Amino acid sequence: MSKASGQTGRQGEDLAEQYLVRHGYRIIARNYRVPCGEVDIIARDNGVVTFVEVKTRKGTRFGSPAESVTLRKRQQISKAALVYLGQHSLTSQPARFDVVSIELRQGSEPQIALIKDAFELAYE
Repeated sequence: MSKASGQTGRQGEDLAEQYLVRHGYRIIARNYRVPCGEVDIIARDNGVVTFVEVKTRKGTRFGSPAESVTLRKRQQISKAALVYLGQHSLTSQPARFDVVSIELRQGSEPQIALIKDAFELAYE
């Protein structure tokens, strides 16, 4: 990842966190990494453990940010989520996967969209 795309990603995650908190989410962790994958944000939303993928783009030339959450990415997030749930004895808790899509447009406010329950647990 280039330095510029890393900065865009961090900026997007910061914006997503602020957005989620404003909408009642309680942030538990950011950038949870295990060998099989990573989750950008882990939060609780009305008692539901929520694994949030944040996708940030500076334009839509290559599609919307949410469209870039591929099957492979969903599988990696799913694996990491299962590890997290197991490590924290939360396997009996309700859980879901959300996506926060952020478009950064020069000269205007970021466009932020939350897609709740964006995908199901993805197996290989």
